[in-house]
Amino acid sequence: MRTAVHGMPRIGAGRALKWALEGYWAQKVTAEELDEVAASVRRSNWLSLVAAGVDFVPSNDFSLYDHVLDTAVMVGAVPPRFAALDHATDLDRYFAMARGGGVDGAVAPLDLTKWFDTNYHHLVPEVGSHDAFVPDTTKVARDMAEATALGIRTTPVLLGPLTFLLRSTPATAGVDRLGLLDPLVDAYLEVLSELERGGAAWVRIDEPALVEERNAEELAALGRAYRRFGEHAERPKIALSTYFGHVGSAMGEVGDLPVEAVGLDFCRGGRNLELLQSSGGLGDKVLLAGVVDGRNVWANDLGASLDLLDHLEGLATDVVVSTSCSLLHVPLGTAADGDIDEEVRPWLSFAHDKLGELAVLARGATNGRGTIADELDANRAVITARRHSSRVTDDAVRRRVASRAGSDPRRPEAYPERAAIQRVELDLPVLPTTTIGSFPQTPDLRRSRASWRAGHLDDADYDVVLRAEIDHVVAVQEEVGLDVLVHGEPERDDMVRYFAEQLTGFVVPDAGWVQSFGSRCVRPPVLFGDVTRRKPMTVDFTRYAQSRTSKPVKGMLTGPITMLRWSFVRDDQPERDTADQLALAIRDELVDLQGAGITVIQVDEPALREGLPLRRQERPEYLAWATRAFRLVTSAAAGGTQVHTHMCYAELGDIVEALDELDVDVLSFEAARSDMTVVDVLQHASYQGGAGPGIYDVHSPGVPETAWLEALIRRAMERLGPGRLWVNPDCGLKTRRYEQVLPALHHMVAAARSVRRDAGQGAETPGAGALRSEAPPG
Repeated sequence: MRTAVHGMPRIGAGRALKWALEGYWAQKVTAEELDEVAASVRRSNWLSLVAAGVDFVPSNDFSLYDHVLDTAVMVGAVPPRFAALDHATDLDRYFAMARGGGVDGAVAPLDLTKWFDTNYHHLVPEVGSHDAFVPDTTKVARDMAEATALGIRTTPVLLGPLTFLLRSTPATAGVDRLGLLDPLVDAYLEVLSELERGGAAWVRIDEPALVEERNAEELAALGRAYRRFGEHAERPKIALSTYFGHVGSAMGEVGDLPVEAVGLDFCRGGRNLELLQSSGGLGDKVLLAGVVDGRNVWANDLGASLDLLDHLEGLATDVVVSTSCSLLHVPLGTAADGDIDEEVRPWLSFAHDKLGELAVLARGATNGRGTIADELDANRAVITARRHSSRVTDDAVRRRVASRAGSDPRRPEAYPERAAIQRVELDLPVLPTTTIGSFPQTPDLRRSRASWRAGHLDDADYDVVLRAEIDHVVAVQEEVGLDVLVHGEPERDDMVRYFAEQLTGFVVPDAGWVQSFGSRCVRPPVLFGDVTRRKPMTVDFTRYAQSRTSKPVKGMLTGPITMLRWSFVRDDQPERDTADQLALAIRDELVDLQGAGITVIQVDEPALREGLPLRRQERPEYLAWATRAFRLVTSAAAGGTQVHTHMCYAELGDIVEALDELDVDVLSFEAARSDMTVVDVLQHASYQGGAGPGIYDVHSPGVPETAWLEALIRRAMERLGPGRLWVNPDCGLKTRRYEQVLPALHHMVAAARSVRRDAGQGAETPGAGALRSEAPPG
């Protein structure tokens, strides 16, 4: 039995790609040096795959920024504003599409959104009705040639045309994306021909959009595209691959396509076995069976996977043992490489561990289980040890969760009543200004944190550093003129990791980096057991910040769904139970913040939309328990405590009907890259609380001009009215530098004051949450 891998982590050992990218953007690394680092990452991945005996080794899975952006370049879907950039190299034009370009970043980047239900972000291609797709095979052909020069025959990986179009956005109103399929397929046919001429025996074409509901028109488009692929004489064999779920009613169409292989996810798509059996199987096609989980870090249950492979025999002409999706979503290396708790370490499987699991499964499936008896015995011992560990189950936590089972946690006062109380107690102006939470983390601050973690700086000295940074952040905000301040989060290197380190049930691998987008990497904690709070986590620093100003300072908490979704979550109990445990721990923190006199508390839930099931019929149940978990936190807030939440790069239209169930006073969200179009969603929604559409894109290096920000505020105000509107960036400022942040915040405050003045110095409605009428400062 052969083995296959969808893709490998792209960041390289020690996050080599991250440092090379950021060096290039800072003009400290040349294009040639960046290319050398990228080539070394690709080479290392290929050699690891060959050493593990993988038969279908991927190429073109590597990307300098994002594989969806790479696909847009490959098919020539480059918006005119980027093609027109003066004196730009192809590489700079590529990065301009991701980060913005032109003088002072005046050319806006492509929008950014989540890749299905993962925490990976992809760029959103823009397609127009008159687009002529002109293929550029430079990257895909180069990667394959690089591997060939090493003596490695690879399977190039392409994002499929249907998924590409469905993950794109119309460049102008009225564009029929599916109407662009035929010219897009023309471009793909040229790519396939080039790959065949370059020596590719197979190509894998990914169509993860098939794990969502697809209508008859979309399935017909799929069939039309792949029939043309099948009829194309000059092409490699095609493996159509799906992942992140089951293909549902599309199984029949997928099985009938004129391709040589089909890839199915049997980790998150358990129903695929039943669907295959009921459809009669794949006939003479090869099945790439995704039995090794590419999305989570738990050691594979080898016996269960072998049982599944036994069931798949006879449902295809050949079965290939495969990862369920790209290993992009798990840390590079092995769990043994990291500084991980000794008891938990054997329970985990990182990218290179998963290559070993593939090899063991293939050997056992081919030669019989007796040939891997030792591996099976060791694997059973690990699974049993995890199941019976005293650290996994906490009876007190379970009793507390059970005591609230079936309850409907709500704040005592309805929103209009709370808004009236907050208006008096907070006394904020119309169009209040604030930030999302974090402020730039300077090199000095990062060095101090590293020194503290290494034991070279003691707790007392580190505390002095942090309080000095809080003093600086508060002073900066006072000088800028913000209305609601934050303490800047200097003690936190990650909004999930910070809390995970202080809760039971988590371990945080120091080397467990995964890519979020571009050069942005995160270290998801591993949530292995029941969760409780050991002691207050945020109170001291928030209270200190509040003592340095007369303006309200927001307490900053990460919500239970984001803690759940941005961790490698346990797979031994329903996620809703884990969410309730997290909610009760965070609730305790909210109670203590409120007791310390903090009157504005933000409970961030950027992952609420991300967790939405890919299939619509499963969404109501998820939203019911997810919003309940959020309310389990916030129902402890008094009427005079203003509760905010923040969501970034979330498609609010998919969850707009659930916003009322959050029962928040103010919702802030990303809107800058989408040119405020997301505000249209709120205009017609039943949610009537405060709204802070992010007017400045913190993930682009440019500084927005005051006039541009004014225009965005006015556009939002036309839809929501001045009484509900807050003015803020679209996300935290941690990754930016002060020389970028300070002018941007000055421009944002100036824009808010200008619009506030023109709005009559104090238009006010009950929906404002807590706003007063006054002449603007200055």
